[in-house]
Amino acid sequence: MEKHFVFFTTFTRSWSLSNLNNLCNWTSITCDDGTSTVSQIDLSNSDMSGSISQFNFTPFANLTLFDIKNNTMDGPIPSSIGTLSKLVVLDLSNNSFQGEKPVEVGRLTELRYLSLFNNNLSGTIPPEVSNLQNVRHLDLGFNYFVSSDWSGFLPMPLLSHLSLAYNELELKFRSFILNLHNLTFLDFSLNRLTGPIPEPLFTNLTKLVSLNIAYNAFAGPLSSSISKLSKLVHLQLATNMLNGSIPESIGTLSELETIELFENMFVGEIPSSLGQLRKLKRLDLYSIGLNSTIPSELDSTRNRSITKLQVLFLCNNQLSGSIPSEIGNLKSLSILDLSGNHISGPIPATIWILSNIEALQLFYNNLGGTIPPEIGNMTSLQSFDVNTNSLHGELLDTISSLANLEAFSVFTNKFSGTIQRDFGKNSPLLNYVSLSRNSFFGELPPELCSDFALQNFTVNGNNFTGSLPACLRNSTMLRRVRLDQNRFTDNITNAFGVHPELDYISLSNNQFTGDISPEIPAELGKLTQLRVLDLGDNDLSGNIPLELGNLSLLFNLDFWKNCLTGSIPGIVGNLMRLWSLDLSDNQLTGDIPFELGNLSMLFNLNLRQNHLTGDIPQSMGNLPSLQYLDFLNLSHNNLSGEIPPELCGLYRFSLLDISSNSLSGAIPEDLDSLLLLEKLNVSHNDLSGGIPTSMSKMIYLRSFYFSYNELAGPIPRDGVFRNAPVEAFVRNSGICGDFKELIHCKSTSSRSRDQSSRVLIATIVSFASVFFVGLVVAVVLILGIRRDTSVISTVWERNAAFTFSDVVQATDNFDDKHCIGIGGSGCVYKALLRTGRVVAVKKLNFSESQDIQVTSRMFENEVRMMIKVRYLNIVKLYGFYSSRELLSLCVWILRSVLYGAERGEEALDWPTRLKIVQGLAHAIAYLHHHCSPPIIHRDISLNNVLLDSEFEPKLSDFGVARLLNPNSSNYTSVVGSYGYIAPELALAARITEKCDIYSFGVVTLELMLGKHPVELLSSLSRPLSSNRKQLFPMDVLDQRLPPPIGRMVTDVVFAVTVGLACARATLDSRPPMYFVVQELSAGTQACLDEPLGTITIRMLASLKSITVQNRLASFNLEEKRAN
Repeated sequence: MEKHFVFFTTFTRSWSLSNLNNLCNWTSITCDDGTSTVSQIDLSNSDMSGSISQFNFTPFANLTLFDIKNNTMDGPIPSSIGTLSKLVVLDLSNNSFQGEKPVEVGRLTELRYLSLFNNNLSGTIPPEVSNLQNVRHLDLGFNYFVSSDWSGFLPMPLLSHLSLAYNELELKFRSFILNLHNLTFLDFSLNRLTGPIPEPLFTNLTKLVSLNIAYNAFAGPLSSSISKLSKLVHLQLATNMLNGSIPESIGTLSELETIELFENMFVGEIPSSLGQLRKLKRLDLYSIGLNSTIPSELDSTRNRSITKLQVLFLCNNQLSGSIPSEIGNLKSLSILDLSGNHISGPIPATIWILSNIEALQLFYNNLGGTIPPEIGNMTSLQSFDVNTNSLHGELLDTISSLANLEAFSVFTNKFSGTIQRDFGKNSPLLNYVSLSRNSFFGELPPELCSDFALQNFTVNGNNFTGSLPACLRNSTMLRRVRLDQNRFTDNITNAFGVHPELDYISLSNNQFTGDISPEIPAELGKLTQLRVLDLGDNDLSGNIPLELGNLSLLFNLDFWKNCLTGSIPGIVGNLMRLWSLDLSDNQLTGDIPFELGNLSMLFNLNLRQNHLTGDIPQSMGNLPSLQYLDFLNLSHNNLSGEIPPELCGLYRFSLLDISSNSLSGAIPEDLDSLLLLEKLNVSHNDLSGGIPTSMSKMIYLRSFYFSYNELAGPIPRDGVFRNAPVEAFVRNSGICGDFKELIHCKSTSSRSRDQSSRVLIATIVSFASVFFVGLVVAVVLILGIRRDTSVISTVWERNAAFTFSDVVQATDNFDDKHCIGIGGSGCVYKALLRTGRVVAVKKLNFSESQDIQVTSRMFENEVRMMIKVRYLNIVKLYGFYSSRELLSLCVWILRSVLYGAERGEEALDWPTRLKIVQGLAHAIAYLHHHCSPPIIHRDISLNNVLLDSEFEPKLSDFGVARLLNPNSSNYTSVVGSYGYIAPELALAARITEKCDIYSFGVVTLELMLGKHPVELLSSLSRPLSSNRKQLFPMDVLDQRLPPPIGRMVTDVVFAVTVGLACARATLDSRPPMYFVVQELSAGTQACLDEPLGTITIRMLASLKSITVQNRLASFNLEEKRAN
């Protein structure tokens, strides 16, 4: 037996081949006293590895227990295990067994306990398992089993414990489960089960003590019959799509200790009947769509009903009103989380007397008032978070008495005053402190980090002064430090010590002093985990330390606005992950090191306002490694030479500023290759020659300055130069243009030649457009309609430049040879009209069972309404024609997004995809908010997004869904494309504009990811387990394209964020389309409050709001503690 296992413990020394005749003396072996044969093998928790696939079970015919749980065994489970006919307990849990579950296990008819929990088993669950008629405990959870054909399963009348959690089960509950009348424990969590929770679950399984079907896709209301589960202690239905109201009858389950309903789609109020649950210890209603106030009935001191409650989660709902003072009667509360709501008013005085509370989370609300001295009564308090409210006043000294405090967060409030000197002194476990964005002043408490446990310390955005606490240098566990935007005057050496875990430090916008070159290099070079180093806007001097070259993970390096001298060390070129380098506003000298061309991830390079000399290195343009560079500012230096033409190869530039130098020569003719350039400044140099006319094609260029040079020749008049200000060209002696401040250009025949050229180009473009912009004629073949008249009805747009006869003739009466594709609603034909226009004809098929009255006034009115819809981003409907067999709808059709992808065409670039998202948003918003009555599309998918020759998106088929179902005037019929239908329609719920918003979110994500986002959305609906890594935006974006850079980075992340918000499972949490359009059309540059490398997809998905400021559209990326 020993040869099949590998042991790493010493207790198995008795196992030896020379001791085979004395198995009963082996450790972990038990023998029957009467027969001296082995009856039990218990090798659980033995640090054992290997396989049992070749294990010979024959000598162990009398074995009743085989337990090898909690080891690292692998390989398949051998079929020979089925020979252990007397086995009562079989436990193989917490190993790495693979393959399918052997059907021979079904022979173990004496088995009462079977656990295969947490292995790598796969395949279906064999029906032979139901032969185990004596089994009481069956646990197959945390494997990879898929759905079985349950029809072959026998009843298992003695089964009381069943777990199939965390498998790959799909479809609905099966009757086999619902007939296990003796079940007390049922766990089907973390699967993919769908449909409503079946009523027999509540009526048949009345002995249930624990019910866990969380993390599935169950939909529909929660039945009031849940009250029949009178013995239920634990109820876990979280992360499904349950809707409707929470039934009041839940309050009759008097044995309940745990209720977890979080992340569903409930609406309405919190049932007051919950206050009757005397044994309730945990109530989790996080993020389920509640939109009422918090009922005071949660506590009834007269009946002392719910006083055992220990955990109360009501966060991330839409609760309003004030916090009821009755919550203070819940004396057993250890966790109270009301964050992420719209709760207002002061924090009730009764809250502060909850001496057992360990975590108080009230952030992201509208709370006002102060924090009273009674906070000192919370002697068990470990985590206190009230960030992002409107609290004011001072923090009183009683906070310093909280001995168990670990986290204290009050950022983004209106607090003022000083922080008590003893704060932190009596809190040895304090590891998280955030006082950011308030109006605190004075010095920081000297004992704040006296126990050196501090990990996150952020006080940015206040008016703190003086020195830093001395203990900060010795806080070896520090990970994140933000002291920026204060008035600290300490020496820079006191900010750095031994911090092996430090990831982020920002000291900018202060008055720190000191010479950084001799005083901090040793400490700085040891910060090997550092990703952000921001020392900008201080009074630092000295040279840039060479030790920076050791910081291989550095993402941001900012020394801007100091008094640094010396040259830029070439060692900076070794920081291969550097995204932003800002050394502006210093006194640096020497050449720009060519090693900067090695920074393959560099996005922002700002060296302005120094004393740099020499040429602009060619390495900054001729190396593909700088392909992501978006922002380059070399202005206000002493650079000379010509503008290297290699810079024109950095086509992702959005800002190029080389003004106020001594550059000479001509402006490169290829500058127009910088297609994404938005700001260009070459003023205050010695440039000569003319302004390249090709620059007029730079459609994103909105700011440019050529003034104070030696330029000559005419100013281009087309494109971006058409409305240019004169200030952009002044003080160039030879330049001319139509400005009174400049000399006028001499008239030549070239002007007429130019005009002729423009006419010719316009003619060519118009002719080419004919082949990109065509016509769709949607033709519905009506079966079962019997009319005597040859023409039933016609509605046609009066300005249409063609007739239906032209369409019929071009398609040879819709001959199959013109069919170019078949979709879900019919066939698409291609035709060429006599005018030269390419025509696509869509023929929509009906079954005989559909009774469509094409002559009805209702149908004609529907078409007339759609003909009136005129919008840039909506395909134009020109009319319909109906006869005995045909109903025709004529609209313009263009290039399909999917059509191009399916044909293997080059993937659309990021600007085009963003343009599609914005245009599609405008189209849906127009239908929802500007049409009377509002129009719900009901079938938004990527297949219905068409593009014109300029890649302007057009939403098509916006009326077809309604026309195909003319009797569905109440908009309750479920239509749409699979994968784009809102989850609430699983129960054929009433269709609202929120359904279109969900579909828009899916399309947006599909455009950004390059594939349907079903896997992403599914992963976000499940909890992040320890063996699943966090996803970052760059992990999920379309890998066929180079990663976005510059402004495009934040624009793409913004689009992903909007897509996630629109594709939320809870319909009330989806933003309206007018808001989406407002955000996407703000016309301002998006910026991230956090470095892109630190933002996860889950952070974006959990955002509560997106705030657009006057100049910058920014995401609020603050997590509970992400300050």
